Amino acid sequence: MSDGDGQQYRADEKDTLRASLDRHRDAVLWKLQGLDEERLRRPMTPSGTNLLGLVKHLASVEYGWFVETFGREREPLWFDPYTDEDMHASEDETAESIAAFYGRARAAADRTLTELPLDAVGRPSWHLDREVSLRWVLVHMVEETARHAGHMDIMRELLDGATGDHPRG
Repeated sequence: MSDGDGQQYRADEKDTLRASLDRHRDAVLWKLQGLDEERLRRPMTPSGTNLLGLVKHLASVEYGWFVETFGREREPLWFDPYTDEDMHASEDETAESIAAFYGRARAAADRTLTELPLDAVGRPSWHLDREVSLRWVLVHMVEETARHAGHMDIMRELLDGATGDHPRG
């Protein structure tokens, strides 16, 4: 969303929110780079939270909020997104497969963002009594992604000392 001269700082509301979401999404993926499978799966909290589980969760919620809420088709999930199964990588899920899942969820979410106006209204299947605008979902997902990117930043620092939201030159 940047043309190299700061244009993203003067974009309209939708482009500004998308640029913010993309910045956090990119940070999430960067947190995986350079780590082996063992460190990506290593539980870093008493609840068992790890880097791969957070990426799987973020993919799941992108599909839920951006795709399912607006009645669009998503890929069949092999886990129950309404339990903590989306927070843990199973032994047969590789870092590559979870990153690819996140990429597909992100692409599906981006199609919704491209095709619908911010005032479009959807209904989450897990909250049929609630209607939400795409604007609300986009702000919510910026918050959700930033929150978990922060968790991932702490985990990555504990694993190998790397910090920040992008690789340092």
